[in-house]
Amino acid sequence: MEELWIQNARIVDPANNRDQVGDLLLREGRIAAVGRVEGEHPQAQVIDGTGLVAAPGLVDMHVHLRDPGFTHKEDILSGSRAAAAGGFTSIACMPNTNPPCDSPEGAAYVLEKAAQGDARVYPVGCITRGMKGETLCDFAALKAAGVVAVSDDGRPVEKAALMQAGIAAAGREGLLTISHCEDLSIVAGGIMNEGEISRRLGVKGMDRSSEDSITAREIILAQAAGGAIHIAHVSTKGSVEIIRQAKAHGCRVTCETGPHYLHLTDRELLRRDANWRMNPPLRTEEDRLAVLEGLRDGTIDAIATDHAPHAPQEKADFLKAPNGIIGLETSLGLAYQALVEGGKLSLSRLIRLMSWNPACLLGIPAGTLTLGAAADVVLFAPEERWTVQADKLRSRSRNTPFDGWELPCKVKATILGGRITYRDLP
Repeated sequence: MEELWIQNARIVDPANNRDQVGDLLLREGRIAAVGRVEGEHPQAQVIDGTGLVAAPGLVDMHVHLRDPGFTHKEDILSGSRAAAAGGFTSIACMPNTNPPCDSPEGAAYVLEKAAQGDARVYPVGCITRGMKGETLCDFAALKAAGVVAVSDDGRPVEKAALMQAGIAAAGREGLLTISHCEDLSIVAGGIMNEGEISRRLGVKGMDRSSEDSITAREIILAQAAGGAIHIAHVSTKGSVEIIRQAKAHGCRVTCETGPHYLHLTDRELLRRDANWRMNPPLRTEEDRLAVLEGLRDGTIDAIATDHAPHAPQEKADFLKAPNGIIGLETSLGLAYQALVEGGKLSLSRLIRLMSWNPACLLGIPAGTLTLGAAADVVLFAPEERWTVQADKLRSRSRNTPFDGWELPCKVKATILGGRITYRDLP
């Protein structure tokens, strides 16, 4: 009988309103005891959790694993290793691969390859076939194949009638619809936020109205469809306020934001380095503060990395580089620094945003230390500082703007189904 005994850790499990110092016993891949462990367990592997936090394995509902089709950037196995190093045990991968994940065969490919990895990988299927915005996918077939949500992430579904029908059809199958909110006619040719900094650099900007207008559209369409909508990577003050008001009126809308929007603004682009380019782009200080407030008051439901790897040569040209940054290995430290050390949220609230909430949104069995649940656990040292070194990250790519940053929350161990997938312990 395989047992792992974590002793004297601070156990933080928001799903069960637990925040206490105690022990965790993991047996045969399940949570066997929480708080107090009874009896003798001479065969158990013991981990001294003194000074460490034991929390549910983190859940990232928005990653790009680039597999199939772009495996020079990342693949399912390398992405799962990066996830484990960041404390994640469950990740949902977006379908903008080549070919896109718009069929049961596409979902099967992800699940079969992920079975050999260091994290549970859940496929997100396309809303439209080939992500072309013309014909809806067979959502029943996708759901049966293991897809947990649908999205054409990377671009919106431009035809409103088709999107409304998609929200309704996905909802009938119990699938969450995730929207990339961006009016392509507004942002065409843009590479960063439209504003003072883009004008100083003399480059085409991406106005905040592109995000705000589609955010409002999706909420209205979801209401008309009698369904729910999840807004990906919220970055603007306007979108936060639109979602806040919609929730107040009973609309079925949820949303996420990324750790980079908690720290950075478009002023970073003055260095003309493409590692600070992502989509949505970094906005203004006013937007950054609005996102922080949205997390504080509960408007924003989850933190997701939007992990988007690109090869170094692809990021070399500031003007021509693709958008996106990696984030799985820096997410916990960045979020803790901005929100807990920043006095915005308790540690329990942060863990909820990064585990239980995204698990509930996706409808997956994760984000909890309930007795009998899968033994998916992260152990981290909240006060231990560590320095981000891009060339030592486990991701296949190196495109992080946080190279050289000192962060809190050193992940000490990640446990997947009772198996240690990442370890930095004595």
